[in-house]
Amino acid sequence: MPTFQEYLNGIKGEIQELDTTELKDHMDNGKKLAVIDVREQDEYSQGFIPTAHWISRGFLELRIEEAVPDKDTELVIYCAGGTRSALAAKSLAAMGYTNLVSLKGGFGAWKRNGYAFDVPELLTPEQAIRYSRHTMLPEVGIEGQIALLKAKVLCIGAGGLGSPSALYLAAAGIGTIGIIDDDVVDSSNLQRQILHSTERVGMPKVESAALTLTGLNPDVQVVPHQLRLNSDNAEEIIGQYDLVVDGADNFQTRYLLNDVAIKLAKPVIHSSIYRFEGQLTVFNADGLPCYRCLYPEPPPPDQAPSCAEAGVLGVLPGVMGVLQATEAVKVLLGLGTTLAGRLMTYDALRSKFRELKLRPDPECKYCGEGVDKSKIELIDYTQFCMVGG
Repeated sequence: MPTFQEYLNGIKGEIQELDTTELKDHMDNGKKLAVIDVREQDEYSQGFIPTAHWISRGFLELRIEEAVPDKDTELVIYCAGGTRSALAAKSLAAMGYTNLVSLKGGFGAWKRNGYAFDVPELLTPEQAIRYSRHTMLPEVGIEGQIALLKAKVLCIGAGGLGSPSALYLAAAGIGTIGIIDDDVVDSSNLQRQILHSTERVGMPKVESAALTLTGLNPDVQVVPHQLRLNSDNAEEIIGQYDLVVDGADNFQTRYLLNDVAIKLAKPVIHSSIYRFEGQLTVFNADGLPCYRCLYPEPPPPDQAPSCAEAGVLGVLPGVMGVLQATEAVKVLLGLGTTLAGRLMTYDALRSKFRELKLRPDPECKYCGEGVDKSKIELIDYTQFCMVGG
């Protein structure tokens, strides 16, 4: 039986090796290739070759097809010194990859030659444990989790919809969560607004929300905005965030939010609820409809009943708010297909979801063709009563 060194020499005789100088020339000349770093996290944290995709050796076979689906792509694999990369190249060749090279001398040789390298942002040991179910997903990984920790999301309302969406956004590790609400906790809220509790009745909702969210996840910075969104403050507040989760309970805020979001090019995860029914979509994506494409003008006040008048099933906003958080994470990470251009409705009594196609209105005065969005005038529809959330 061969020794390990004999086995390794045999593998190196079968695979191609690339010198670090050659790799640097290829990269400088824009040659199309995929560079894969197979070192462990403690090694990777000390630096990596620019553009390299990190997949530790233990996960390489599991995740390589996600990272490089085309098996004819030229793969340059490197480790610290060239041993693990050679073994990895042998393994990937058995999986059908046809254009493999191992970097001779590995990252050590790259550094000795004085070539530039990047130092990654990594999770703390505590964060690595907290977000481990995220980072093991190839679609998220450590880079995706770090992106979430850097993200800033504004939740409009700390009520029925804002409660579940904010809770799950905090749990997911959204780094900054702004909460806008000018109300205080009332005992009638507790049937559905799970951010709050009985002992907090009378407390401002933004303060109660901050206590709950930071208690759930100390990584999260909660920014309370104890006020009502209006045409004077909307641009300044919304401009601070990457994305808005719309849990508004009135038409005044929904129309104002739509107009500001278009003006500032901010995506909005919209939901509304009524009795036993909810709806959900993503507004203000490029080339797709906005809220006014669906509802051009606010309804008459007598057609806008409040929750106090119409009622709402307490668990319904939980369903819709969690779906809002899901869409928000997808938008932030660029995952999957969002609900932009589609309206999803939920009938709780029949346990039935439906999907409707939404089309942009080319004549829309806010997002239509030829509209100068920078000149959108913000309007306060002060005459409308509370509905929905």
